[in-house]
Amino acid sequence: MTQAKTPSQPPIAPRRPHSFTRHGITVSDDYAWLKDDKWQEVLRDPSVLDPDIRKYLDEENIYTESLLGHTGALQKTLVREMRGRIKEDDSSVPSPDGPFAYFGKFREGGQHELFGRMPRDGGEGHIVLDGDALAKDHKYFKFGGSRHSPDHKLQAWSADTKGSEYFSIRVRDWATGKDFDDVVEETDGGIVWSKDCKSFFYVKLDDNHRPMQVWRHRLGTRQADDTLVYEEQDSGWFTHLHESTSGRFCVIAGGDHETSEQRLIDLENPEAPPRLVAAREDGVQYSLGDRGDELFILTNADDAIDFKIITAPLASPERKNWRDLIPYRPGIYIIDFDLYAGHLVRLERANALPAIVIRDLADNEEHAIAFDEAAYSLDTMGSYEFETTNLRFAYSSMTTPSEVYDYDMAKRTRTLRKRQEIPSGHDAADYVTTRIMAKSHDGAEVPVSILHRLGLELDGSAPLLLYGYGSYGMAMPASFNANRLSLVDRGFVYAIAHIRGGADKGWGWYLDGKREKKTNSFDDFAASARALIDAKYTSAKRIVGHGGSAGGMLMGAVANRAGELFAGIVAEVPFVDVLNTMLDDTLPLTPPEWPEWGNPIESQKDFETILSYSPYDNVAAKEYPAILAMGGLTDPRVTYWEPAKWIARLRATMRGGGPVLLRTNMGAGHGGAAGRFNRLDEVAIVYAFALWAAGMAEAEV
Repeated sequence: MTQAKTPSQPPIAPRRPHSFTRHGITVSDDYAWLKDDKWQEVLRDPSVLDPDIRKYLDEENIYTESLLGHTGALQKTLVREMRGRIKEDDSSVPSPDGPFAYFGKFREGGQHELFGRMPRDGGEGHIVLDGDALAKDHKYFKFGGSRHSPDHKLQAWSADTKGSEYFSIRVRDWATGKDFDDVVEETDGGIVWSKDCKSFFYVKLDDNHRPMQVWRHRLGTRQADDTLVYEEQDSGWFTHLHESTSGRFCVIAGGDHETSEQRLIDLENPEAPPRLVAAREDGVQYSLGDRGDELFILTNADDAIDFKIITAPLASPERKNWRDLIPYRPGIYIIDFDLYAGHLVRLERANALPAIVIRDLADNEEHAIAFDEAAYSLDTMGSYEFETTNLRFAYSSMTTPSEVYDYDMAKRTRTLRKRQEIPSGHDAADYVTTRIMAKSHDGAEVPVSILHRLGLELDGSAPLLLYGYGSYGMAMPASFNANRLSLVDRGFVYAIAHIRGGADKGWGWYLDGKREKKTNSFDDFAASARALIDAKYTSAKRIVGHGGSAGGMLMGAVANRAGELFAGIVAEVPFVDVLNTMLDDTLPLTPPEWPEWGNPIESQKDFETILSYSPYDNVAAKEYPAILAMGGLTDPRVTYWEPAKWIARLRATMRGGGPVLLRTNMGAGHGGAAGRFNRLDEVAIVYAFALWAAGMAEAEV
């Protein structure tokens, strides 16, 4: 942001009376006009945005600039610090496949990734895709998928150049470095090659930005001549593709937030129709791996709330032939599994702490890889190869930078392959990571992960940033994030509330924070704030809440319900207009979201439940903390008008507090800026706002 000397007057969005009645309930929405009627066109071409709407968004950006412009020097300092913690010429640990080992890397000063390979046993690398070069003619650029062909001669890759998550697929020749004429447009970015390398499978997005169709593209032909392989008929279901664990099949994975169904395409015979594994049953989810003539399936069938692993014959994999291998154990949530020729690897979480468990499929003996920090993050990283005893995994904590290990599953030996470098320096001993449990309104124990500098006085004087999400069963790992140190080094405590709606304490933890139980998520977050105050980590009005997307809905709800606890709230791409969005079945995510939030079109109960907490619909004439809402014009997930309408209603309704600010990125979507350094500019705005809300933006730090 540039320097601004005097704040401008806040824009006042005109009220244009609009109301609707559903289930006998009338709802007023005077800012409905901020939703452009031709929003689908705006996603593809932002220049067609209605001039009145553009004028209002521009005025809000100018106002935000005028209030936060004085933090411009601080923002530059923050960016410099955060960039100083990034190894600019960083590269991944090469992943072997046949004669080569494939890797991604960045060049010094580069914004975008480069993809390449080297001989398997070492030697000179060869770059096939240069993200910086590909991005230079675009204001926005983001890679989607990138996958080499089985014969290692071709690289299929995809990119989005608008921020609207429409990815175009191209195919590059490793020998010449040139792309073929083939261009496959409006896809979700994923690619699965056939074994003969003459065709690939992809998912096409429809006019409402939904992934409903699987197509096969034959190299050297036009997209118009592609073959439709599968089409999902339920607009509430999304469809995606991936390779099976052995690489033998293309898996068509379909589902919503409660139910799933999978089909297999034999990649040796790509023209054969997809084969159904097990027919969809409401509430039953499953994912699979293949090994020889057997399928291994992770599922919640038979009321296995925290999931179990079963086996089924590949020839007849329907439900009646499922047999338990790893039975359901309440409280031990099986997050995911990897399958190799001789081993089954599962990632589990109990009481918000993860572990990797390895099972030898020859004798069914098991052993675990675990760590002893109070809070940490653990992830398996997959492999191109099936016939291997090597497992690659990543470990980090809020104080320990990421470490990548290769683990020999047969010999049980561990080799450190990479430790995240912090060029400007980092000593984990200077920081403390710990955990407390917050008691929520109904007695539920909510884990809160905490990071602060060593020597912090627990006297309640420290400012604190409290992060939360709490939706879709997504857990918030207590992992390392170098950016946070810019707040922590200035005296902030950084905390993550592992609230219901996420699966941090198992799938039941998720179920206890959705639909009619959604408000548990909000109450858990407020309880986490109060517990941190009681433990003297901070005080009321010293806390800045932070969340994005569904976590932005959390921020909006908490601002309405417990705003007195907060000095400030940052809501990035916030899903705050829940009722209107769930009533519009043309929006990309609405039908698939009904299992998560409820369907207010069909159900009066769901309508009333959503209306009771939807942040936009519950803005009240009361005092609010300072609020920064950040949106993206081409965001297909949380549309730009949600934060715009919310801020407009807040400013017209609230009775003190604030200010409330809207910043719309006019050239990006849900993920914000795409380049790794450009993204730091947006993080710096969030942190500068947090410091400003806590009264620290002027400090010489």
